[in-house]
Amino acid sequence: MKAKTIHICGTGSGVGKSVVVAALCRIFLQDGYRVCPFKAQNMALNSYVTKKGGEIGRAQATQAQAARLEPTVDMNPILIKPMSDRRAQIIVTGKPVKNMSVYEYVKYKKKAKGIIFKSFKRLAAEYEVIVIEGAGSPAEINLKQHDIVNMQMAARARAPVILTGDIDKGGVFAWLVGTLELLTKEERKMVKGFIINKFRGDKRLLRPGIDFLEKKTGKKVLGVIPYFKDIKIPEEDSVPLEKRAMAKSKQRALRKGVIEIAIISLPHISNFTDFDALENEPDARLRYVSSPEELGHPDAIIIPGSKSTISDLQHLRKSGLARKIRQSFEHNPRLELIGLCAGYQMLGDYIYDRETTESAQTETKALGFLPVVTTFENEKILSQVKAEEITSGLGVSGYEIHHGRTRILNGCKPVFRIIERQGKKTRDFDGAALEKGRVWGTYLHGVFDEGSFRRNFLNRLRHKKGWPPLSITAGFDPDKEFDKLAQLFRENMDMELLYKIMRDGA
Repeated sequence: MKAKTIHICGTGSGVGKSVVVAALCRIFLQDGYRVCPFKAQNMALNSYVTKKGGEIGRAQATQAQAARLEPTVDMNPILIKPMSDRRAQIIVTGKPVKNMSVYEYVKYKKKAKGIIFKSFKRLAAEYEVIVIEGAGSPAEINLKQHDIVNMQMAARARAPVILTGDIDKGGVFAWLVGTLELLTKEERKMVKGFIINKFRGDKRLLRPGIDFLEKKTGKKVLGVIPYFKDIKIPEEDSVPLEKRAMAKSKQRALRKGVIEIAIISLPHISNFTDFDALENEPDARLRYVSSPEELGHPDAIIIPGSKSTISDLQHLRKSGLARKIRQSFEHNPRLELIGLCAGYQMLGDYIYDRETTESAQTETKALGFLPVVTTFENEKILSQVKAEEITSGLGVSGYEIHHGRTRILNGCKPVFRIIERQGKKTRDFDGAALEKGRVWGTYLHGVFDEGSFRRNFLNRLRHKKGWPPLSITAGFDPDKEFDKLAQLFRENMDMELLYKIMRDGA
């Protein structure tokens, strides 16, 4: 095994492991190493399609971007997409294998472990450094026996472990010490240091805590990473959606000339990064809405993607959101209603799932905004595409992730002309639009990432309000954001010690 390795574990979910891995990938790249990310198993509804048509966690695609690599399925060989509290779709090396219960998956892990190690071995033969990300906490007593992503993975990869804790949540010293206490003696030896993440304030005030931690555990704190707001790195989980949108749009709400967009916060919302580019526009204010009372009077409503389309459609009805969306659409002739992927399916007339691909319910009446019918099939469509908006000719690019096949009925027209799929020229169509584009849907994730299309969409809403159009803002450069992230970590971490730890091994 040629590659040097480092394993970033966390005291729990949401402590910033994904961002730490992205930062280290960029630092090692800057230092002249061939580096790649790896996460044996990821549980996330935010996914990405590789050029070869494989589905992986969006976080690993972001980390690959930090390393200036094309993402591959080996970087995340197992992806778990929850469909309910007890069932999930299991994606193995990019393709869906089966919908499994918790116990079914525990049994399957014996086979999964071999697949994971083969993926890691291929990466280790190609790269000089592999930055491994753990999942949740390595000290989950009920999961340790069949763990394949934390300490067992670190042992197999001979990777020293750095334990990361989020001080912004409070109790970080208890989390770090407690996590170590719940590990075995051999596992504790594998942990070589700590990172304290998301710190606000004067680091001098933290010194007594660090001194105590290092004396108590005999392990060094490699860095204290400040809480940052000015570096635009995609979030992995949907937990921070409302907070993030509120923070970015707080000042915009106080100004005139701001377009208000309501994103329906579905219980199984997926691929919420579809809205990152919109959130960064100076004249857009995004709100994530989970109840009828929160909907207000937006200029546009977007129903996003979901891993459990029929279940989330039922939620819209039970919560009263479906009725409120209908009322808003009928009472405000300037309102634009958009559906992305599952949201597009929900806007139609009917959804059929005769093979119970996503739900035990084989058919359901949808919201009835678009004359389209969707039928789920076992084979999942996974592809990167390039397209043109038919009405404007503006180009977009994105990716498709769906089991549904949607048929357009009379009175509807497609939204996009697909010109390339998986790198091959094609002549196909996507989406449906009605009422002169006032309501439309598409399967294309990332549709708002293209600046010209995004600005045309916002200017259309501005025109309806009698406001002048705005020009396209300077293009967002994610590469510069990764450089900023790397610089922040360099300034607040002992990289010399980290390199020494990697040389000495686990």
